[in-house]
Amino acid sequence: MSPFDETFAGGLDTAVWTPSYLPAWSSRAAAAATWRVADDGLYLTIPPDQPLWCADDHHPPLRVSGVQSGNRSGPVGSTDGQQPFRPGQRVREAQPTVLGLTPHHGTIEVETRARIGPSAMFSAWMVGLEDAPERCGEICLVEVFGDTLADGRAAVGSGIKAFRDPALVEDFVAEPRTLDVTAWHRWSVDWRPGHVAFAIDGEPTRTCDQAPDYPVQLMIAVFDFPEHPGRDSADPADVPELVVRRVRHRPLVDAQPNARPSPR
Repeated sequence: MSPFDETFAGGLDTAVWTPSYLPAWSSRAAAAATWRVADDGLYLTIPPDQPLWCADDHHPPLRVSGVQSGNRSGPVGSTDGQQPFRPGQRVREAQPTVLGLTPHHGTIEVETRARIGPSAMFSAWMVGLEDAPERCGEICLVEVFGDTLADGRAAVGSGIKAFRDPALVEDFVAEPRTLDVTAWHRWSVDWRPGHVAFAIDGEPTRTCDQAPDYPVQLMIAVFDFPEHPGRDSADPADVPELVVRRVRHRPLVDAQPNARPSPR
C-alpha cells in the first residue's frame, strides 16, 4: 500500500470517502452528511434542520454528519452490514463496495478542530470492514463529548473496542486532559501486529498490547443528541461542527496490501 495524504484540496473524493454514516441501515440519502470543503479542510456540520439518523430504529435519537473511507454491505434484508447497533439488524439499502483507504497496520493521523456544545460529540476511529462478522474491532483515535468540556479541559477517549471480535478485549478510556478542542490537534496511532500506540500532537498518551488483525476503514464524524438535558438551541455551539484538515496513513515496510473483502 502506498502512503496516503489527504488535505481535501481538490474537494471530497467519493472514490475514497462516502459522505453518509453507515448507510446500509437506512440509505445513502437518509444518512447523508452536511459537508463542504474550504481552504482549511472538510467541514462536517449538523444544522438544526438535519434529520435524525435511523429515526424509527435508533434510540436515543441522534443526528450525525460523517465520512467513512470504506463502505460495503450484503443484499437488502440480510444482516451483512457494518457496525449494527442491535442484534438481527437488517440491511435496508444495499451498498456498493468502496475501499478508499483500508489500511492493515501503519501510522494513521487525523488533524481536526471542533465546536461542540454539551449535547454533541466528535470522533475519529478505525473499524473492521465486517466482511466476516468477527472482523469488526475498533481502534479509536479520539472521542470527545461536549459535556466533558470545562475550564480548558476535555475527557479524551481512545483505545480498543472489541465489539464481536473474540480476539480482542475492551480497553477504552476517556482521560481528562488540558486541551482546547477548538484549536487544531493531531490524533494519531502507530498500529503494529498486536500493539497500538496513541499520541496527541506527537506526544505519546497510551498503548494497548492488542490490535485488530485485518484491514479497517476510517470513520470521522460529529454527532448531536437532541434529547440531551444540556442542549441549548440558542447557543452557536449547539450547531456542532468538525473541521478535518488532514488525514495521513504511512504503512509499515512489511504491511499487507490494500485488502479486498473476503466472501462471507
